[in-house]
Amino acid sequence: GETDLFPRTVAGRLGEVLGQPVVVENRPGATGIVACELVAQSKPDGYTVLLNTIHLAVTPALHKKLSYDAVRDFATVSLVAEQPNLLLVHPSLPAKSLKDFIAHVRAAPGKLTYGSSGVGTTTHLATELLLLAAKCNMIHVPYKGIGPAVTALLGNETTAVVSTFASALPHAKAGRLRALAVTTLERAKLLPDVPTVTESGVPGYEFTVWYGLVAPAGTPRTVVEKLNKETVSQLNSAAVQQRFEAQGLTVIPSTSAQYMAKLRSEAAKWAAAARAAKIEPQ
Repeated sequence: GETDLFPRTVAGRLGEVLGQPVVVENRPGATGIVACELVAQSKPDGYTVLLNTIHLAVTPALHKKLSYDAVRDFATVSLVAEQPNLLLVHPSLPAKSLKDFIAHVRAAPGKLTYGSSGVGTTTHLATELLLLAAKCNMIHVPYKGIGPAVTALLGNETTAVVSTFASALPHAKAGRLRALAVTTLERAKLLPDVPTVTESGVPGYEFTVWYGLVAPAGTPRTVVEKLNKETVSQLNSAAVQQRFEAQGLTVIPSTSAQYMAKLRSEAAKWAAAARAAKIEPQ
């Protein structure tokens, strides 16, 4: 996945400029919680860092007792990249635009379904935010990942799904699914004819899957600044940007402070989304 692609794309060169080998170690489990716990508890010397996903900001809204605090226990290094999502429907659906889709859903309140990658996942919460903004409701059908959710939509088992570019782009380009809108504030380069949600009549809506680099809290500021400098340098290189863009991703290098501001605002946003979806923290 992307969390494996990103570090491998920059690790080799980063190791060269830092004078240290950079080893990529995947630690899947509990929507990123396992990896977050490992890094939060690591020695704050700059030798262990985390390539985190948006779930760093989402999981606090879903879990009462985490062993770490997403803001307090990490030193933000830099944002890395983000990718837009698509609102997709089956081609047989009469709706040809987001406006049509909203009207279609409102005409059958609580009867149509949408798929997601699971209860409490970003695709679940992002769809609920959209429905809340559009003042309509649908029945949630959770799957064991975005792949199965997209497969179900291909089989016309559900009405809609919000999916990452990586999972949906081939189907949208081939016409097997209809992309009604992109969830970013600007149109996506790979699908320039698909309007944004905001353009389509739901102003202010934005959802991207973003990734960043953090170190354990207490890591010396000089070390964080060094990591930031070299990471941003790699992200600004043409080779890295081209590789990311081929996957529908946009690099978003930032300062440490900019990333912390993003983390705080996103944590508040997803806490509100969880409340809207009536998800009780477990």
